[in-house]
Amino acid sequence: MRRVPLPLVLVCGALLLVASCGRGPSADEDEGRAPGAPTGVTAAAGSATSVHVMWNAVAAAPGVRSYEVYRGTVKVEEVPGSQHMVDVTRLRPSTMYAFTVRARDGDGRLGPPSRSVRARTPAVVAADRSAPTRPTAPAGRPAGSRAVQLSWGASRDDRGVVSYDVYQGGAKIHSVGGNQTATVVTGLRPGTAYVFTVRARDAADNLSPASGPLRLTTPGTDDGRDTAPTGFTATTHRADGAYYIDLSWIPPRTDGVITEYRIRLDGAAATSLVWGGTPPRGRARYSFYAGRSAGEEHRVRLRARLPDGTWGAYSAERTVTTGG
Repeated sequence: MRRVPLPLVLVCGALLLVASCGRGPSADEDEGRAPGAPTGVTAAAGSATSVHVMWNAVAAAPGVRSYEVYRGTVKVEEVPGSQHMVDVTRLRPSTMYAFTVRARDGDGRLGPPSRSVRARTPAVVAADRSAPTRPTAPAGRPAGSRAVQLSWGASRDDRGVVSYDVYQGGAKIHSVGGNQTATVVTGLRPGTAYVFTVRARDAADNLSPASGPLRLTTPGTDDGRDTAPTGFTATTHRADGAYYIDLSWIPPRTDGVITEYRIRLDGAAATSLVWGGTPPRGRARYSFYAGRSAGEEHRVRLRARLPDGTWGAYSAERTVTTGG
């Protein structure tokens, strides 16, 4: 550590009452600042009427509540702070668009816009029912414990490939432009086995068959406990002569948005819950039919499909009795 000469220390002490001697911002002052501008923003056409926008997470105190995506000066999307990509839809074919992203923190402060990125939607093609060919030769390797590098052979299409979608299991987790045959997928878990496939998309939204599977395991360890929903409760209520099980939980904290849950009832798969729009912030709730008989005991738990396409750990199991 560099030692400050004594005369400077004495002068600094003398000025402290007047000018605080050039001190840096306090923690309270830091917390009063709006979040910074998102970095790593990219935009690529997904079809003739959509563009896929991605960005890096922003660090902020007390945390980012949401991201706002702008087309020019018009806000077109708002997503939870855990989500770092979105498909902007209802666009016009053969049109150049400019996008920026802004972060809003937990206190409602809106940060400055990111740098502007541009993407042109391709021309719409009438009566195009021909899907692109299957992407070939998928290859890849881990890039640390939370990312992988992927590549594949280009697909062919009579009208041109607009984008490639990357899947893990049956979940789409990433998308890149049609001129790109390699990418880095982030937000993964250490010590986890993944199965990636790639599908090509043309301007008419025709999807190719999936590429062959690519199996990769990230290094490190992950016991999975942080992937389980917490604060899980289960109760029942009666309506119109039937009983329903009411669930409530706090979603696991992940680098991305969770839209799907799998519910187990009495040790067997009961139902899947998929949010049709933006999932609720904070505590989530869901009710499902449990029959018309009173006094029946049920065991219930659930788990989330994580943003990396894998299934997280199950919540604690709860026991409920209809009419109890």
